[in-house]
Amino acid sequence: MPVLLPCACANLRRASRAVTRLYNHELQATGLEVTQYTLLMALDLKGEAPQGELGKLLALDTTTLTRMLAPLQKRGWIADRPGDDRRQRLLRLTAAGREKLNSSRKHWERAQARFQQRLGARAWRQMGGLLAEVARASQGA
Repeated sequence: MPVLLPCACANLRRASRAVTRLYNHELQATGLEVTQYTLLMALDLKGEAPQGELGKLLALDTTTLTRMLAPLQKRGWIADRPGDDRRQRLLRLTAAGREKLNSSRKHWERAQARFQQRLGARAWRQMGGLLAEVARASQGA
């Protein structure tokens, strides 16, 4: 068991890196990383969404989100169009993006099941609520 560090941020980041490796390992055959899969999944759930709204949903700043979107747009998986305000960009999955998401889903599900099995049912249930509370308590920083 890893040593508990005295910094909550350090412990969360270490856990995040470990979970990211597990998901990336399963998604490797798809050519996607879990961060990219998450963007496709979020747009699939939201439908067309302003970039700012997507950034808030994923707790990403504009610069980071723009950098993450670029390769997905280049591959034709995400399209954008101007919103009512010239500064606003509306993002959506393309048909190719939805196909990529669907063809990658079984790999994501395998990662999800593996992580859930390793963590155990009780801790899995607790984790969801706790992570939502962590995100809420961290807002406005």
